[in-house]
Amino acid sequence: MIPGSFDYHRPASLDAAISLLASLGEEARVVAGGHSLIPMMKLRMAVPEHLIDLQDIDDLKGIAINAGTITIGAMTTQAELIASAELESACPIIKETALLIADPQVRNVGTIGGNVANGDPGNDMPALMQALDAQYVLQGSGGSREVSARDFYEAAYFTAIEDGEILTAVRFATPAAGHGYAYFKQKRKIGDYATAAAAVILTIDGGTCSSASIALTNVGDTPLFAQAAGEALIGSSLDQGAVAAAVEAAKAITDPVADGRGPAGFRTHIAGVMVGRAIACAAERAN
Repeated sequence: MIPGSFDYHRPASLDAAISLLASLGEEARVVAGGHSLIPMMKLRMAVPEHLIDLQDIDDLKGIAINAGTITIGAMTTQAELIASAELESACPIIKETALLIADPQVRNVGTIGGNVANGDPGNDMPALMQALDAQYVLQGSGGSREVSARDFYEAAYFTAIEDGEILTAVRFATPAAGHGYAYFKQKRKIGDYATAAAAVILTIDGGTCSSASIALTNVGDTPLFAQAAGEALIGSSLDQGAVAAAVEAAKAITDPVADGRGPAGFRTHIAGVMVGRAIACAAERAN
């Protein structure tokens, strides 16, 4: 289908974009790469009267690694995340995850901000951001605030972002040196959303797991931070029993829908498989 008619705006600054949002109100939508919004407009599931394109706002682009903190501008593309050697050295799971998103054509335009902001439970970066305990920087006419990725997602396509706010950056602590990591994703074909996926970040000290963070993609209305699953690993040697307990704890919080990717029970099973494989890979990579 063809989208309904709309007015197109391309502000050159963040202040101008926020001012446009404030003046145009509920009839305006912000667009980054457009891979989520434009298809919804074609289906008439979204019918904004105004589109505010953020492409020309340089302040929303770039990667900064300073004093143990990584900050990524919302308009940084997946391709730019993949190409950054500095980011790969500091937090390699970002590149690993970005490489599993869609295809090169999408990654050249799709942004990290668009991927995390719209609340699509099938997107890959939100679960990873929960595993990293990231903060989302939101800015509106009333100023700037930060919301934890673990608190941001309320339901499918519903988030903590308020009217008139723009997600400007993603910020998180640089993972510890020698940490283990893995993002495992099962999908039907290249470019597809996950049947289920899991992000795992852990550290090992003297043969014992000293920290672990696990999150799941596309097996609920929101990305799922599997706190109990991570806790099941801490203090263990990542032995078979501890891993099995973590897998079961992760599966227990899933609530997938039956769709073309399979029945709900199958998708929960695949989530467990992804968690187990990601833990094994992260453990191998640690230290």
